[in-house]
Amino acid sequence: MSSESHPGAARGALAAGISFLLWGLWPLYWRTLQAVSPFELIAHRIVWSLLLLLAIMLWQRALAELRTALSSAPTVAASLLSGVLLATNWTIYVWAVNNGHVIDSSLGYFLTPLCNVALGFFFLRERLRTLQWTAFGFAVAGVGLLLFRAGHLPWIALALTATWSTYGILKKQSRLGPIPGLTMETLMLSPVAAAVLIWRIHAGDSAFALADARIDVLTVASGVFTTVPLLMFAYGARRIRLATLGLLQYIAPSVQFLLGLWFYKEPFDSVQWHACLLIWCGLALYTADSFWSQRERFRTAADAA
Repeated sequence: MSSESHPGAARGALAAGISFLLWGLWPLYWRTLQAVSPFELIAHRIVWSLLLLLAIMLWQRALAELRTALSSAPTVAASLLSGVLLATNWTIYVWAVNNGHVIDSSLGYFLTPLCNVALGFFFLRERLRTLQWTAFGFAVAGVGLLLFRAGHLPWIALALTATWSTYGILKKQSRLGPIPGLTMETLMLSPVAAAVLIWRIHAGDSAFALADARIDVLTVASGVFTTVPLLMFAYGARRIRLATLGLLQYIAPSVQFLLGLWFYKEPFDSVQWHACLLIWCGLALYTADSFWSQRERFRTAADAA
């Protein structure tokens, strides 16, 4: 039975799709918190996410797995590195959204699948098929067009792509499950996050000093609001094919792009359009190759059976 014919596949696809939709709508949430420093927002997100994740692990009676992970130096080091990459990605994203760069941030997540292909080739020694090379070439051409015609390096998009793709490589090699892994990463960052919050409260620069109850509630709730999509994604990813998950992941940057273009009215000239078209052509080739490869694997497995 393929993963797509599994009884839970429909629920998995729905959960993954909703998680990507929520990620795509994140700019609406973060824009309500423009008065709060991105560093403080990420610190709140880490602290409150940790409390939620520990509660989930306690409910699942899985704290023994966390203790085992903490006793392994390589696991602690890997979790720390993953956590730093994730926090860096979050901080850049929140800063970009709250400073009028929603389209640039969406471009970063459009580039992520193609960056994953490149990282797999250079670091995991994965062989690339012709369509994958072609897709990566379109992405490089799009970034090059922005650099040489628009006169600036799309550093926000590239930084988001690099941090998220490298984080994905580390997660792929991790032996921890989704919830224990995320809990370990959050736990590694929590001392620094708590120190940032204490320091800002002491300095009088904290969000709580704004005397706005709505801001206080939204800031504290950031941990829950941003952890729930991660858990839904983890639920869905275990129940659907990788090709289906790869197609669903375009929901988030597509929604972000539309928000930046039509809702926030961010500037978008012809050079940016042409660059995005090149990148989207690359994504189309990458998606076609993924489906073709998946179909061939199923056909080979069926012939062998």
